[in-house]
Amino acid sequence: MTLVKTHYNRRSFLKVSAATGGGMLIGFSWLTRCAPATQEAAMAVPDEWFDINGYIKIGNTGMVTIYSPNPEIGQNVMTSMPMIVAEELDVPWENVIVEQGSLDEDAFKNPQFAGGSLSIMLGWDALRMAGATGRRMLLEAAAKEWGVGVDELNASEGMITEVNRDRSVGYGEIAPKAVGIEIPDEVPLKEPKDYKLIGTFQKNVEGMKIVTGKPLFGLDFKREGMKLAMIEHPPAFGMKVGDFNEAEIKGMDGVEDAFIVDTTINEPAWSDVNAFPQLIAIVGNSTWKLMNAKKALKVNWETTGELENSAMHMTRLEKDLKDGTVEESRKDGDVDAAFASAATVVERTYTSPFMAHNTLEPMNFFANVTAYKAELIGPTQTPKALEDSASKLLGIPVENITVDMTRIGGGFGRRLYVHFGLEAAAISKKIGAPVKMIYTREDDMTQGTYRPPYLSTYKAGLDENGNMIAFAVRGVGLPEGSVFPNRFPAGAVENYSAEKVNSTTNISTGAWRAPRSHFTAGAEQSFLDEVAEAAGKDPIEFRLALFDRAKNNRVGDEYEYDADRYAGVLRLVKEKAGWGENKPGVHRGVAAYFCHNSYVAQVMDLVMEDGKPKVKKVWCAVDCGIVINREGAINIIQGGVVDGIGHAMYSELKFENGSSVHKNFNTYQLIRHNQAPEEIEVHFVENEISPTGLGEPGLPPAVGALANALYKATGKRYYHQPYSTSEQEPINIEIG
Repeated sequence: MTLVKTHYNRRSFLKVSAATGGGMLIGFSWLTRCAPATQEAAMAVPDEWFDINGYIKIGNTGMVTIYSPNPEIGQNVMTSMPMIVAEELDVPWENVIVEQGSLDEDAFKNPQFAGGSLSIMLGWDALRMAGATGRRMLLEAAAKEWGVGVDELNASEGMITEVNRDRSVGYGEIAPKAVGIEIPDEVPLKEPKDYKLIGTFQKNVEGMKIVTGKPLFGLDFKREGMKLAMIEHPPAFGMKVGDFNEAEIKGMDGVEDAFIVDTTINEPAWSDVNAFPQLIAIVGNSTWKLMNAKKALKVNWETTGELENSAMHMTRLEKDLKDGTVEESRKDGDVDAAFASAATVVERTYTSPFMAHNTLEPMNFFANVTAYKAELIGPTQTPKALEDSASKLLGIPVENITVDMTRIGGGFGRRLYVHFGLEAAAISKKIGAPVKMIYTREDDMTQGTYRPPYLSTYKAGLDENGNMIAFAVRGVGLPEGSVFPNRFPAGAVENYSAEKVNSTTNISTGAWRAPRSHFTAGAEQSFLDEVAEAAGKDPIEFRLALFDRAKNNRVGDEYEYDADRYAGVLRLVKEKAGWGENKPGVHRGVAAYFCHNSYVAQVMDLVMEDGKPKVKKVWCAVDCGIVINREGAINIIQGGVVDGIGHAMYSELKFENGSSVHKNFNTYQLIRHNQAPEEIEVHFVENEISPTGLGEPGLPPAVGALANALYKATGKRYYHQPYSTSEQEPINIEIG
């Protein structure tokens, strides 16, 4: 049995108060301003319940409402986070209603955001404690009522019973009696062997609403008297707004106002990424008429900086790879001497272009700003960052700003940045009315916050027996390089060098699913396959030998990964995929990668159909600790595989004169349904380690496994994304 303290920093995590009509309210201290119950949820609960913010609600019928604190962007935390609470509370899942909570980080002990695959990892202990404390309070109430000791009672499936089974009572009936009972200093948590809900297959709690088109997303949000707004930003990075045909636009049908809005913030935070803080806003009541007004704009754009292009980007990356300042590095042994003595040296350079996020749901946000307060509602991954920046922009105290989160229709990093919420707030302030600001697809694809381009050179030295005695990597990106000095194969090679170099660009960039790792995994894992071939060794066995070295005779004191767990997913995927079997016409690639505290290995089977590659099946082995919702976990790994394959094969954003060449999906290719794998089989390593990341780790190894399978199919190594291009000749950039 695990005991956890229920008090942190002299503040109680949970509190108990009376509910109108009876019932116990187990309050998450970090959810004190949750949205009231939806109409559908209210119809499903007893009349005795009442609207309350920030609590688990237990009605006198035993029904429970659990608020989910973090933004829901498709990673299914709105199902899995409440599952953790319900497990420790020991209430039947069919008796639980889940609702989205609002922002309140003053009381919330962990950040409320969606990013870095951290939601479950950071919330694990807090959510378990919330459920366990509620369960303990109910037990103590029943013990007092019956005049017995708590150790003589058992709580399970929403019922409290005496050990001898003489008496029993439902949670709803005993809940009012728990009011006023002092919270214990520590409570027991369940052991993993006793889990009933965690680890099971559960459907998305909003699945039915999604497939039936219920209003869940920011784009669905409506408010009486709400105006609509659309924007026009400069056509190129390195430009700003001068003036425009304001009178003509205001005179157009359906246009109520048009003006220049400025969202510049003094002392901007990391989330205030925006290349175009000044833009033109057009306000009305019809998106169609506003789009027509956008087409009629005549703007004097002023050039303020360099107008970059794709050829310039590659030249800059190559120059900085050779001569740039190293921002982060690691060196073990004598790398130069080891390469000089090596029997074989393999050196290769890998590249990847700018990529757009292409959110399925167009960028949008609602704002209602008055002189003294602001209400912001929409699809944001970082509600607290938006609240703080809105306070700076509007000059309104943070306590007078509310941020409510809608379900997010895609983004995976695009909505970490808050400029679109600030744009809505600035427009609302200007017109003195509530407004919903909406981007067109072209607005989104040309505005920026792209995934950066990267260039990295890898070098390996082998002795006469095919053992790797030296390894070096040097990588650069616009702006941040993609090298992780303390990740594999750090610790596994006696002579090792890793250098990360940053560069510069005026094009706005930002996080994209599995930041940096998505490129690094593809480059590193395809390079290791080529080195294994040069060594005359099986690619899986070659990697496993390196993990054995890292485990039994590691080099250096710092490295991020656990060699046992890393090797474990490789062995599991080798077994499940039947690695080594001869399949005529089938070409296999393998890759394994660690990021976001989790380990994923993949084997990919590829065939050639009409001269084009087709992925038939992918096997995935995943070690993410304890799996909360097995169905959601499988789905998110499968989605990461499809995402990784699609972007590695097709995605590329080119620039001319500071402007994105690609403005919509007619020229920017995404993966099609018939190009996705026919089958993706997911297996989890079973252990009792606390859960780690899952939203992002499934994507990076797919890039490497794809490159390695393509090589087997075509006899050609793939060094440059997108792999569908014919430009796959090696670039020779030597490093030390």
